[in-house]
Amino acid sequence: MNPFVFSCITPHGGEIIPELSGALPERMHLTRSSMQNIGKKMQAANPDVIIVLTPHGTRIDGMFSISHSEKMSGILEEHGATYEMTRDVDRELAAAITEAAQNKGIPAASINFGAAAGPASQLRLDWGVIVPLAFMPHVPIVVINPSRELPFDQHMRFGQVISQSVQKSEKRVALIASCDWSHAHDLDGPYGFHPAAKALDEEVIHYMKNNELEKLADLDPDYIEAAKPDGIWQTIILAGAIPAASRRIQFLSYEVPTYFGLICAEVQ
Repeated sequence: MNPFVFSCITPHGGEIIPELSGALPERMHLTRSSMQNIGKKMQAANPDVIIVLTPHGTRIDGMFSISHSEKMSGILEEHGATYEMTRDVDRELAAAITEAAQNKGIPAASINFGAAAGPASQLRLDWGVIVPLAFMPHVPIVVINPSRELPFDQHMRFGQVISQSVQKSEKRVALIASCDWSHAHDLDGPYGFHPAAKALDEEVIHYMKNNELEKLADLDPDYIEAAKPDGIWQTIILAGAIPAASRRIQFLSYEVPTYFGLICAEVQ
């Protein structure tokens, strides 16, 4: 069963946001256009809350971390421009996911900052959340960070827990897996060049187009390390949350305008 009103796999390069595109707005034009289309469909789905899976937020070694502050806020800077965002957190859904995961023996913890409640209870938003949400309706969120110390089967099980928690909720919930892909496409990039980057991105595209997201869990760890994607963990959680039999993927776009791969896909 797919309990989500809308789901998607999106990238999070800062330049995708029009206000941060700088002097080269055409550089991520294809991805930006796909994100605008996804945003329109998310708006039409009318969610009450959006769950965002991000690799860049507050990490807890060996545990899934789930936002449980009153609000989250952040600032993203690119090309001398800034983009600010503040969102309320759906603390009820966040707590339900945490409790359900813990009851299943999955290592998960709620996280907060500043105060238990009120204006001082405010976690930081990372770019893995800000970029996709810049195109989405302004509704409360739940932000979840995976843990790379945990095996892929735990990520799949955690996705199932998210799905079960959403099914028990009376809210209209959407899901975003915020994912950039291989980061080793460019010799001059921060991670250098490795031929595994192109090969892994091509495999990911194949699995998406064939609705075989579960096969990402079979990729060799050394191959993953060479290519340096940051999207596998979030995508496997999504695969657990929306089983293949209930899942339909519309692949929208892929490009490598800088040193890392950008993929946009709708998951329904």
